Amino acid sequence: MIGKKVETAVNDQINKELFSAYLYLSMSAWCEAQNLPGAAKWLRQQGREEVGHGMKFFEFLNDRGGRVVLAAIEKPAGDFVSLRDIFDQALAHERKVSESIHQLYALAAGENDYASLPLLQEFVSEQIEEEKTAALIAEQLKRAGDESAALLFLDHQLGERTPESD
Repeated sequence: MIGKKVETAVNDQINKELFSAYLYLSMSAWCEAQNLPGAAKWLRQQGREEVGHGMKFFEFLNDRGGRVVLAAIEKPAGDFVSLRDIFDQALAHERKVSESIHQLYALAAGENDYASLPLLQEFVSEQIEEEKTAALIAEQLKRAGDESAALLFLDHQLGERTPESD
């Protein structure tokens, strides 16, 4: 049985993961409107991945005898300045998610909830990759600047993402 403090924190993390999905879908919609189909595809895939993360926490909480309590999901931003702005925001968001996972890990450890630690360690490791990927794309977009050819090349590269390459 999972303790109440950890249960509450896991429910909060479910909400954060689902918000992440909403944010990436909003970013994808902006990219579609800007005729950046590769980035739109990449961001939709990222949104699906975030739903998967939320469901992992959902199932974990149920498996541990906790109760999932879903809360309203905050409305994400819908307007962005540029593709670089999107990936700068994505990187900042992933850093916030990492901090949230770290806090959840510390809470579980402090509550002697050793059964939660393996799942949380998986997410700690996952966030390293999430931040690395967002930082790489943000840096590439920074280097591309206002060069249309470079932007189109990067958009094409982003469109190559497949679920297997996550």
